[in-house]
Amino acid sequence: MGNHVKPWDEDMSSMGYTMTENWGFQVNFMVPLDKRGLEQCRSIAARVEEKMRLDHEMIRLKECAGLMQKGFMIKPTSDFAVLCNDLIPISSYLKQLEAKNPKPKPEKKSWFPNPFKKKP
Repeated sequence: MGNHVKPWDEDMSSMGYTMTENWGFQVNFMVPLDKRGLEQCRSIAARVEEKMRLDHEMIRLKECAGLMQKGFMIKPTSDFAVLCNDLIPISSYLKQLEAKNPKPKPEKKSWFPNPFKKKP
């Protein structure tokens, strides 16, 4: 390590040289004195990851709904068919619910009690 300088030779001509050599390394250690910052960073990262996943799912559903509105669908035998297979119209979902749980007919209530009706 050091400098070698020979600005002029014996004849005082400008045929000299300059050579510099510097060697070294640096090591840095950081130790957190408080774990609150680390926990806060992890919680922020978890929220950002959750938001990114929600954004991805909402965009996927929006694009699938747009395809369905235009009259297109992904071919069922395609590898990408699973992208839109969980999207159904609300009207068909309500029909499925009604088929599973039909609404009971409301009882006719009279002003006078029926003396022959069994009490539960």
